[in-house]
Amino acid sequence: MTTRPEITLTHLDEAGAAYMVDVTAKTPTVREARATAFVACSEAIVDALRGGSVPKGDVLAVARVAGIAATKKVPELLPLAHVIGVHGARVDLEIVDGGVHIETTVRTADRTGVEMEALTAATVAGLAIVDMVKGSGPGRRAARGQGGRQVRGTLRGLGAR
Repeated sequence: MTTRPEITLTHLDEAGAAYMVDVTAKTPTVREARATAFVACSEAIVDALRGGSVPKGDVLAVARVAGIAATKKVPELLPLAHVIGVHGARVDLEIVDGGVHIETTVRTADRTGVEMEALTAATVAGLAIVDMVKGSGPGRRAARGQGGRQVRGTLRGLGAR
């Protein structure tokens, strides 16, 4: 019989109460994190993206800026995340058969990493793509609403590395 190692959650005290980890004593160092995501789209939407004919405008430009802006909002979204200086943020987007590949890179010189910032950038860039193309043609269902059109698109493959 194998025993599982005990997991220690760094954001919980002995009583199980959440707290922000104190990084005051840590020395600032250069840090980088990358994340990827993929937004699956129908062939019709991929064609519209490639042809620049999405009615809402330049989808990739909006997604890029949305992802970069999102890196600066992480402490507002994740209550135990540290406020850190984002010193560099890049959102690369590639239209491929089946959708849009997203890769984000975030850099800092601070006391803690930027993994959450990279993941948030990839997620928000993907959401911006879905928002921009949702009325442009058939796609794959990600959410369903009432009182309006169905939102179609899929955000998958989110991962940090």
